[in-house]
Amino acid sequence: MENDMKDLTPRKEELEHIETASRDEIAAVQLERMKWSLRHAYENVPFYKQKFDAAGVHPDDLHALEDLAKFPFTVKQDLRDNYPFGMFAVPREQVARIHASSGTTGQPTVVGYTRQDLDTWGTVVARSLRAGGLRPGDVLHNAYGYGLFTGGLGVHGGAEKMGLTVVPVSGGMTQRQVRLIEDFRAKGITVTPSYMLSILDEYVSLGLDPRKSPLEVGIFGAEPWTNAMRGEIEQAFDMHAVDIYGLSEVMGPGVASECVETKDGLHIWEDHFYPEIIDPATGEVLPDGEQGELVFTSLTKEAFPIIRYRTRDLTRLLAGTARSLRRMEKITGRTDDMIILRGVNVFPTQIEEQLVTVEDLAPHFQIELARPDRMDEMIIHVELIEGARADPIKVSHTLKGLVKSHVGVTVKVKVAEPGGVARSEGKAVRVIDNRPKG
Repeated sequence: MENDMKDLTPRKEELEHIETASRDEIAAVQLERMKWSLRHAYENVPFYKQKFDAAGVHPDDLHALEDLAKFPFTVKQDLRDNYPFGMFAVPREQVARIHASSGTTGQPTVVGYTRQDLDTWGTVVARSLRAGGLRPGDVLHNAYGYGLFTGGLGVHGGAEKMGLTVVPVSGGMTQRQVRLIEDFRAKGITVTPSYMLSILDEYVSLGLDPRKSPLEVGIFGAEPWTNAMRGEIEQAFDMHAVDIYGLSEVMGPGVASECVETKDGLHIWEDHFYPEIIDPATGEVLPDGEQGELVFTSLTKEAFPIIRYRTRDLTRLLAGTARSLRRMEKITGRTDDMIILRGVNVFPTQIEEQLVTVEDLAPHFQIELARPDRMDEMIIHVELIEGARADPIKVSHTLKGLVKSHVGVTVKVKVAEPGGVARSEGKAVRVIDNRPKG
């Protein structure tokens, strides 16, 4: 079915100069700011001084962007070890806001922002929202969670700076989400892609046609999602679906974003965040175009500079298209959510890619890992779409065959009735590991 999505491409005069600058101009800005950021971290964060000294490097050793490879990496455990404020580079009294992770898998990671940092954050988020197709005066339905999670407040600040009308609805209460989208005539929505599918389900259950909703663009992030899911959302709502990327350790949402006119990867706002791709095993810097682990160095952050932070996200860097700034491919997975099943590396996104090709199945799924005897096994929990009359056994065999053929592992598939797979109101919990510990 053809769609009639509007052309939301921004005019050239709406862009900031850096978005269309030459690569030489971008590199010059990066080098100047990188020298400042390394020195700022070294002189004001004892952790970085100790780390640099132990590696035998000094900020003065940076003469070219490539010299960054001489400096040591920062990992999440470093942040936990310096809980709560050990990584801050300014006096605590100058910190205007604090965010933190949930700490469900260990000590929380705490990040801070000066007023200037919040202004910078607003700038890159506004840039991302404009790239996604929104304009001043548009209504934005912000369904990211508010609180210590950076998503809700991060998007909110950039949206207000851009001049949008923000509806700070946060997550949950899905029926109310639909009512507010319809009543307030939201042009854009910011939310996790998995929760957008729950909103879609609610439209259907309420008897509303999602293609007639006021939404023209959805800006989705906080979890990996596939181009197949993009197609499903765009077809269901007759709207553009674009990707936004960020993580609290680097800033929050707005580190990179897709442009609505191309949707061919996320342009990194390289004047504030310097990207590298490394071999996850060796730490060697890889050339653009090769897949590896994404590493970021902040160039302008005052309260919480971050040097060569290993994100664990897997992607590759590509030349710019709609903007001069380099792109990163959609995240295919993470080094720490990779499942090794009987010697085969599996990412949840690979399962999703096959699931969405089975017409009788809804896009909701959950992976269960078990070890009933001496061998690990994977059970994929899925559900039928509303009104499907398909034989669950046949559907199960279809998905098992696709996963075996395209991913290379043998799995079990359990097909539930519509609504049988647990829903998420935030980041989707894709993997439940029930294997014995130890």
